[in-house]
Amino acid sequence: MPNKGQTKDEDTASEFEKLQEEILKATPQTKRIQVGAKPQVERIERSIYLFSLKNPIRLKCITVVEWKAFEFFILATILATCVSLALHKPYPNGDTNDLNLFLEKIEVIFMVIFTGECVIKIVAYGFYQHEEAYLRNTWNFIDFSIVMIGFMDILLSSLSIEGFDVKALRAFRVLRPLRLVSGVPSLQVVLNAILMAIFPLFHIALLVLFVIIIYSIIGLQMFQGLMHKACFDNITGVLIDDDPRLCGGNYQCETGVCREYIPGPNFGITNFDNFILSMLTVFQCITLEGWTDVLYWIHDSMGSTWQWAYFVSMVI
Repeated sequence: MPNKGQTKDEDTASEFEKLQEEILKATPQTKRIQVGAKPQVERIERSIYLFSLKNPIRLKCITVVEWKAFEFFILATILATCVSLALHKPYPNGDTNDLNLFLEKIEVIFMVIFTGECVIKIVAYGFYQHEEAYLRNTWNFIDFSIVMIGFMDILLSSLSIEGFDVKALRAFRVLRPLRLVSGVPSLQVVLNAILMAIFPLFHIALLVLFVIIIYSIIGLQMFQGLMHKACFDNITGVLIDDDPRLCGGNYQCETGVCREYIPGPNFGITNFDNFILSMLTVFQCITLEGWTDVLYWIHDSMGSTWQWAYFVSMVI
């Protein structure tokens, strides 16, 4: 005879199996997602209010846009545009050469290709009506803007409006290499990471500005009005040297007298006479652009005792 405990366990197991079957029946069946399969993109029912999802033209455009060969073709065209921009040689007074004329003809081909790309993507994705539309993507918006500027260039060149320089619009062609970023997703990730890192760097910029302000105030208090003395002739009252050297400290005049007034080094820009010029001088020093010259000018006009500590601590 079976044991009472064993019968109880069998009853519990059968009840558990029945409960599992009821749960499976009540749970809605979901489709299994294949590993490595691309997620389905939700597309709007109608593109630019004309093309439905079943429209053969839109289906063809979607196929072309998602075709890898089309992406490589656009990237090759962008690279060719960069080469064209590098080979173009500007001449004054509207002059040109055979190479520039050839590049202008090639420019028409580039415009046709980029315009065709915009049209295909607008038909496939829509223009601006929903979240997945063409212009909702920042890089697509840049591409569209560059194409529109190209059309304005062609239109205004054909109209020959007097007093309007079309070359100003042609300068926007240098933005075309940015299309490489829109064509390579890895570059988009890198650039977005750099842009996200810029905002935290503002805190560091504020700290640097705070240090510049502190050193500008210290320099203003210690070196104000010192960088204007030079050697003058006692009799004529003119400068002894055409390129005067500051005096009154380490440097003393061999002939003549050390007195004011000269504008100062760098046409009077490098000094500590007011807060703005003091900030400019401190900024020059922290960029290591001629900071030793400023130090030697202070030594010549004031002496060399503790002044080096101010400049060395600022640079460090």
